[in-house]
Amino acid sequence: MNFLAHLHIAQSCQSSMLGNLLGDFVKGDPMRQFPVEVAQGIRLHRFVDSYTDSHAVIRRAKTNFSSKQRRFAGIALDVMWDHYLAVNWTNYHSSELDEFCLQAELMVRQEQTMPVPERFQLVTTRMWQGRWLESYQHLDNIEFALMRMSERSSRMAPLAECFTSLEQHYAEFELLFNEFYPQLLSVSREFCVNSGN
Repeated sequence: MNFLAHLHIAQSCQSSMLGNLLGDFVKGDPMRQFPVEVAQGIRLHRFVDSYTDSHAVIRRAKTNFSSKQRRFAGIALDVMWDHYLAVNWTNYHSSELDEFCLQAELMVRQEQTMPVPERFQLVTTRMWQGRWLESYQHLDNIEFALMRMSERSSRMAPLAECFTSLEQHYAEFELLFNEFYPQLLSVSREFCVNSGN
């Protein structure tokens, strides 16, 4: 899952939005680095990623990528799941997408009362200013996001090529998302209850 899904899951679980965004930017034990609520949000983010990566639906989706692309398929799918969440937003949330994104930005900024990694600050500032989350509704912005990510290093170059497979299997991937995402929401809520999150 990517930024939009992590924020939506955070709200659905009444978890820290800041913590759920920080998950990709923090290493080690978050309990030693952040307030309890934020640390629990990071733990939820890690649970979501682990559950997603090991799920049969995701393994099935990855078979639609060429062998060259498969190594990066998980990253491409994470971004694509945000697209399907954005285009099917009314199935999962009562407010408009742009309203949710503005509220999420406000909540993350309010929670951010402690130092955060510089890269997190840089990425999220660009994300809010560029309205990335709302833009995920449009497929060409998914292609742009993958291209931008692929330029981080030469070994990431095949990531941009993954868009061809995403476009080619668009309807199938959407069915897989709609099968998988309600399960993910359910197990995420269970995780939070069981871990005292």
